[in-house]
Amino acid sequence: MNEHTIDSLREALKHSPNNTPLRLLLADTLLGLNRLEEAEIEYTQVLRSSNDTKAKIGLAKVFYRKGNYSACNVILEEFIESGRPDLEALTLYAKGLLKENSIARAMETYKKVLAIDPNYFDEELDSHLRVKGGGHTHDDDEPEEEMYDSRFLQKPSINFSDVGGMDAVKKEIELKIIKPLMHPELYKAYGKKIGGGILLYGPPGCGKTFLAKATAGQVNAKFISVGLNDILDMWIGNSEKNLHEIFELARYNTPCILFIDEIDALGASRSDMKQSAGRHLINQFLQELDGIDTSNEGVLIIGATNTPWNLDPAFRRPGRFDRIVFVPPPDETTRESILKLKLKNKPTDAIDYAQLAKRTEHYSGADIDAIIDIAIELKLESSFTDGIPKPIETKDLLNAVKKHKASTQEWFMTAKNFAMFANDSGLYDDILSYLKIKK
Repeated sequence: MNEHTIDSLREALKHSPNNTPLRLLLADTLLGLNRLEEAEIEYTQVLRSSNDTKAKIGLAKVFYRKGNYSACNVILEEFIESGRPDLEALTLYAKGLLKENSIARAMETYKKVLAIDPNYFDEELDSHLRVKGGGHTHDDDEPEEEMYDSRFLQKPSINFSDVGGMDAVKKEIELKIIKPLMHPELYKAYGKKIGGGILLYGPPGCGKTFLAKATAGQVNAKFISVGLNDILDMWIGNSEKNLHEIFELARYNTPCILFIDEIDALGASRSDMKQSAGRHLINQFLQELDGIDTSNEGVLIIGATNTPWNLDPAFRRPGRFDRIVFVPPPDETTRESILKLKLKNKPTDAIDYAQLAKRTEHYSGADIDAIIDIAIELKLESSFTDGIPKPIETKDLLNAVKKHKASTQEWFMTAKNFAMFANDSGLYDDILSYLKIKK
């Protein structure tokens, strides 16, 4: 029947080629059958002679279905900027922006849709951009719906009580991040902004990410965690665009803690960058940190790095990462609590946690995971014979300690050189203190 309808419409258009409603009906029918190339020809034909709204939206739909999101968005952008608040056009534009990873603009567009129709629902947009019941309340106490990017945005359920030890680190974070959020009026009275950056550095596997997430939980803030792979893109200019979108997401969801892992790879010294693309990305990052175009008020940026000495000095200027905090391997008490936590709900005999904590000096949290895994593998081998799980004993873990040495030692060898010979500003004094080396 549809094929017969198409033939009839084509025949009618031969006799009346300038009949716009007839051509639009043909184009819409072709689109409904997913015959995209033919539909594109018909919509384009209409637009050659008129500025028809339906033809524009139809052509945008064709491009969207073909995966040409850029062309779809260009058509809709022009249409929307002309001031016509069309629900269908705005929804498609939001979807096109989402496909292009322009999260902040997709949110902004979807909010316009919801302003036209508060009860509107689109499964794809809602699943990526909206969460119910998490926002501020209206006058009628109904929870407002917040926009969010489900790939990055989290609401942590942990806080500082879940972080064993690290008292000095927690105190630094409290001064820089927590106090300003708890007492904003005091900071505003002195003209100080609530926001800024703090840089966590130390050997790998010592809980920098966990600490950042606990900080967000401590102040009941949103938490965005991104790594280098979430930002870098093979196409020139896209990495900067991705970075901007992530900062916009944080600004949209204040108070928010934006955690950037592997910041040493992102913020390597500009003098080391052979390619201009790398320098552009660093410059974009510095602009975002400064909040040149948009305020970073209420956005708290935590960077994590294993190699702070590779960071561009511009990152440590006031207002950027002006506090640098050493995150050491867990101390003896913390190691004991980590072991208890990791071995909980596993078959164990009476474990001498104090002895194990003493024998694992300089071990990171990741190292403790590794020795437990080694001990479990040995137990599994002996359990295969009769199928009965054998309990993990102290001796199993001590044997695992012999097989797996502390991974932080190599890091400290490098860090010690910087602390002793490239430490004019006292930036790495904490490393010397940890290693019990006098200046």
